[in-house]
Amino acid sequence: MTPGLVSLVIPVYNEQDNLPELVRRCLAVGRQLPCAFEVILVNDGSRDDSAKIIEATAAREPEIVGVLLNRNYGQHAAVLAGLAEARGDVVVTLDADLQNPPEEIPKLLAGIESGADVVSGVRRRRKDTLFRRVASRIMNKLMLRITRVDVGDYGCMLRAYRRDVVDAVLACGDRSAYVPALANSFAGNVHEMEVDHAERQAGQSKYSVMKLLNLYFDLLVSATTAPLRLMSMVGVALALAGLAFGVLLLVLRFYYGPDWAAQGVFTIFAVLFLFLGVQLIGMGLLGEYIGRISRDVQARPRYIVGARVGSRADAEANATAGESSRAPVRSGARSASA
Repeated sequence: MTPGLVSLVIPVYNEQDNLPELVRRCLAVGRQLPCAFEVILVNDGSRDDSAKIIEATAAREPEIVGVLLNRNYGQHAAVLAGLAEARGDVVVTLDADLQNPPEEIPKLLAGIESGADVVSGVRRRRKDTLFRRVASRIMNKLMLRITRVDVGDYGCMLRAYRRDVVDAVLACGDRSAYVPALANSFAGNVHEMEVDHAERQAGQSKYSVMKLLNLYFDLLVSATTAPLRLMSMVGVALALAGLAFGVLLLVLRFYYGPDWAAQGVFTIFAVLFLFLGVQLIGMGLLGEYIGRISRDVQARPRYIVGARVGSRADAEANATAGESSRAPVRSGARSASA
């Protein structure tokens, strides 16, 4: 299937130095495609001049659509905002730091045309730090065991999705949705494709060690309840081990006498502390899931769009204004987000 329209969704956070080159390369790639395209730049509450650059670029280039969030919500909330804005039959996501070369996009589109629902990029010769490469490898293996979807690089943002997969992702109410894992859960056919990975052109990575750990934790918890099942199995195993150990201490007490048994006090305390630690870990995991259920039940918006800029946004605003002038005035609050 050759798409009629391809949407490029790019979350942007403090990337003023990379934006001009990013836009130039995305437009160059898009204008070589055999179909129409649009580039959706989602400003995730940047503190530099990224928003101004997006506004100026959207006013100058008709293919650019700017979505300006009112504050920083995080990368995946920004991606969801871009997916909600995208109109394409195929949606491609990539990072704004130019580590995902836009020139690799035709490869992903070829995978979609061959029948894939999702085409996942696998970074070749990664230019990241050793810590990020090792952490990513561990998480990829863990997610394979949990989801049974064999994807070699969950951390690569360069991905292509069919429209029906995007619609399914947007229909979910998860507050902490990890888009690649969620999309893979709806895809009947997931392809992987090696893509180049470049050095960051300018600026610094926005992911600190703590943010990476939070991201991986979101990925793990949002994709499965396996940690709860694992804790239940560990709890049963430790309870049986504790029972066996208690019986052993009782037998040895009768065999060696009470004097020997007194020497095992600290061992018992150590076992009790072990059990207490396991209980606390289990309670923490349970609390995390309950907290996420609470956020989902509250159904708060994932983000608030402060403004939309670009020729498409102007046309929609003019059309809405024309309809409003002919329709009766209604009171009420405007919906903040999808």
